[in-house]
Amino acid sequence: MRRLSEFDPQGGAPASDSGAVTALSVGRKGFAGVIVAVRAPENAGGLGAAEIERRLVEMGFVEDAPVEIVHEGLFGRDPIAIRLADRTVALRRKEAGAVLVRPKILAGAKP
Repeated sequence: MRRLSEFDPQGGAPASDSGAVTALSVGRKGFAGVIVAVRAPENAGGLGAAEIERRLVEMGFVEDAPVEIVHEGLFGRDPIAIRLADRTVALRRKEAGAVLVRPKILAGAKP
């Protein structure tokens, strides 16, 4: 098992491993999980990693918060709409890559 510090958001994790940590950006519509950490790479876009992390935390992307992808954009599946606790937030997949999540184990699902 890989440690969180060794996680590669671009690579993702196998969907079959229900305890695996993956980037929110690799999820499809209907994906549900719990936030493990917010870690933006240095080349996260026009803003620095610390600024992107700060903004995500201010929006409510905090550890143990439940998330669900409820909508994907038409072209390139971007942006995505995320139900975050009691609100819905739209993010580009690039920023969603900074949110590390553990998939929610559904009742009756095979491990």
